[in-house]
Amino acid sequence: MNASQTTTAPVSRQIGAVTLTLASDTEIVMSRTFDAPRELVFRAHSSCEHMRQWFGRRQDTMPSCSMDFRPGGTWRFVNRDGEGNEIVFFGEYRFIREPERIDWTFGFEGMPGEPGPETLTLEDLGDGRTKLTTHSYFSSIEERDAVIASGMEHGAAETWDRLSEHLATMA
Repeated sequence: MNASQTTTAPVSRQIGAVTLTLASDTEIVMSRTFDAPRELVFRAHSSCEHMRQWFGRRQDTMPSCSMDFRPGGTWRFVNRDGEGNEIVFFGEYRFIREPERIDWTFGFEGMPGEPGPETLTLEDLGDGRTKLTTHSYFSSIEERDAVIASGMEHGAAETWDRLSEHLATMA
């Protein structure tokens, strides 16, 4: 997707198993279906024990993880790539409804603006599969486009591939 692409109607594309939609000038929606019950997908999001196994690109490690998984609690992940560069992700949990929904703020160092609100929903598809959807909100099209320009769509697709693999080990 091109930076500074104004969207009057949603624009979608497929990146591996992930559907990414520029739902508006200030919203990115991503979704993917996992072959795991939603309770398991929820649990994979609720502790550093699990997040360390799948959050980030394959080349990354997570040398630092802190999570206070409750409304008002903060979280911070430090990922390190193969060359030693660190990417710091951080935010605050706002609302948690197990096993259906997590509302948090999501930011990473070096990006403009404050951490933006993000809603993660888990839909039970009734056959041992779960559809995970995230809605990420930004204060401007420039912030949204800076996130897209960072390569986040490919990083997110790779991260969710790793989540799928981790869920298979949790079953």
